[in-house]
This record gives sequence, C-alpha cells and structure tokens, in this order.
Amino acid sequence: MKTNESFSRREFLKKSLIGMGGVIFLAKKKPVRLLENFAYLDDFSDSDYFARNTVYLPNTLPIRMKPTSDATIIRNMEVDECLVWNREVVGATPTGRTGNNRWVETPEGFVYLPSVQKVRNISNQPVSQIPASNGSQGMWAEVTVPYVKMTLENPPARAPWLNEAASDLWRLYYSQVVWIDQMSVDADGIVYYRVNEDYGHGYGYGDIFWAEATAFRPITEEEIAPIHPEITDKNIVVNVNQQTLSCYEGASEVYFCRVSTGQKLDEYGLPADDWVTPVGDHWIWRKTISLHMSGGGTGAGWDTMAVPWTSLFVGTGVSIHATFWHSDFGTARSHGCVNASPEDAKWIFRWTTPYISLYPGDQTASDYSGTMIHVKEPLY
Repeated sequence: MKTNESFSRREFLKKSLIGMGGVIFLAKKKPVRLLENFAYLDDFSDSDYFARNTVYLPNTLPIRMKPTSDATIIRNMEVDECLVWNREVVGATPTGRTGNNRWVETPEGFVYLPSVQKVRNISNQPVSQIPASNGSQGMWAEVTVPYVKMTLENPPARAPWLNEAASDLWRLYYSQVVWIDQMSVDADGIVYYRVNEDYGHGYGYGDIFWAEATAFRPITEEEIAPIHPEITDKNIVVNVNQQTLSCYEGASEVYFCRVSTGQKLDEYGLPADDWVTPVGDHWIWRKTISLHMSGGGTGAGWDTMAVPWTSLFVGTGVSIHATFWHSDFGTARSHGCVNASPEDAKWIFRWTTPYISLYPGDQTASDYSGTMIHVKEPLY
C-alpha cells in the first residue's frame, strides 16, 4: 500500500494499528512493555521483485551499462541495497568465473545475478497473540521483506557473526525462518516479535532479538505437509560435476534443480578437502525447519543463523538447505553442504523423509529410514 509522501510510514502504521485487534488484545490481557530505541523497518520502493545485493563488503558490486564485466560501471551498490528487478538476461560470464552468465536488468543498469538475491517486499499483519502448542508458546515465521533490522535484547552479543558486523547490519533476510516466542509494542504502537533461535535446538549462542512484526509471515502446518507421502521409493541424486539435484520416485525424475555443492579450492586457490561434499550413498538422518550453522577456523570460518529447510545427511553436519546469501546455483561454492534456492530446499524438505510436523519442527530418524541421497561425481 502506498502512503502519502507527507505522511510518514511510522505515522501510517501507528494510526493503522490503533484499531487492530491484536494490539487491543495485547493491551487488555497484560501490561504492554514499551520498547525503546528499537530498529524500525526500512522503506522499500514499489515493485513485484527486487535484486538485493548479497556482497557483504561495501561498494564492491557494480551496476554496469551492459551485462558483461568489461562494460562501463555506472556506480557500485551499497550493502543490502535493493534495486527493482526488471528481468533476468543472458550476458557474459565475468573473467575468473565459471558457469554463470546470468545478469539482472534493473532501471539503473545490469548487475551480476549470482551476487544478488531475488526478493519481495510483503508486509504482514501481526498476529493477535503468540500461539501455544505442546505446552510451548511460539511460532515459526518466514521473513517476507528484503531485510529486517534486529535489536539485541540481551547484550553483549555472543554469536561470531554479530561481533563481526556493525550493529546496524544485524539483519534477517528474505526467506529466513525463525522461532518467535513473544510480542510487544513500542511507544508508537508498532508491534515487535521476539526472535529466539535457541528454541529446541541448542545450537544457537543464546542471543535474543526483537524485530518489527510486519516483516514476518507465520508458517502453517499445511504448507509443510508431506509431498507424495504415499510413495515409498524415493531417492535423490546430487551430481557434483553438473551441480544439479534430481528427486526420483522409482525410476521417474519428479523434481530437478541447480545447486551449489562444496568447492574444491579455498579462497587462496588451495585444496579445500574439508569443503568437498562427500561422494557416496547417504541417508537423511535429521530435518529441521531452521538451524544456526557455524564452522571452520579463523579466517575461513562461517556463522549464519536461521538457515531454513535443512535436511542433514552426513553426521558432520552436511545438509541440503536453503541459501539466501548468494544465487550462484550451478557453481560449486559451499563449505560442503548442498546449497539450494529457498523454493527448491523447501520442496525437497517436504518431499523427503522423515516427515515432520510444524511443532517442534525438528526430527531425527535414528533407524536409517530417511530418504537416500546419492552424491555422485560422474565423468560425463
């Protein structure tokens, strides 16, 4: 919805929320804890889709006159900057890169597609109250805006990624899934959710955040319902040479997508044996709606919260999971996992066994009954 230019988003939301049942309910049921100095949601222009810059270093993703790396640079994008996504085009693969020759046409010029995330900006009405299930209060929710800023409830920051980033870059991104266990309002009447990734997993660092509620869409049981549960003969083939993933029911391929498996060389061009996706036959032993992932050593480590639609198939943590920090599918570039787009990872999550329910959203199959995954490295 557009607002009058002289009518700020804060004023619009404040007036809109005055009559909203959720805020009234919250105020009547218990005292409202007023939040101070909490990060507001940024404004985004009107468009169906945006290209969000995923390159973490400022001024390093150029907008070019043509879809080729030797074209004139118009300017460089800022961190997380979003440009209107006009269309995807085929151009030239940049020097030093392999595989991807796709670019995004924006109103300002062309940006290299693997370095951006295709996102939407969908605002949601906050729930009237946080639901309770199995004796626990909370809900899984997906980010539906390009990004939402977070404020830390319990400083100091514990997770490595928080200490490496400036506090104004503590953000959740489009398609990430988090656990929300509380809600409150600030002095302007803006509703916030509390993000507590520690729920049920024990893999978080204990950081607790608040973020504006309109950025989150609650996930329903129906949308994670199993796909083709009546079929028992299911298996997945990951081709690390072609960077593809195929889902089979018997001998029939029912789903295909491009992925990014483990890279064989590190950032210095040296062999990275620990980053190679293990070739062989595996089975999915655990599935979780969202997981905090971290690993590696100093200088080459990683730490990412709220990685959604995770299907683990190697005991060391190797998994198929959604990826929001790049769109370079078809190119090996992970630390051993199988990176997939959020849409592909979610479909695979629903199709494979063990099937899981929304609550608690985490299941381990200890009887070797999970879907088989065959990681292959064929010569062709």
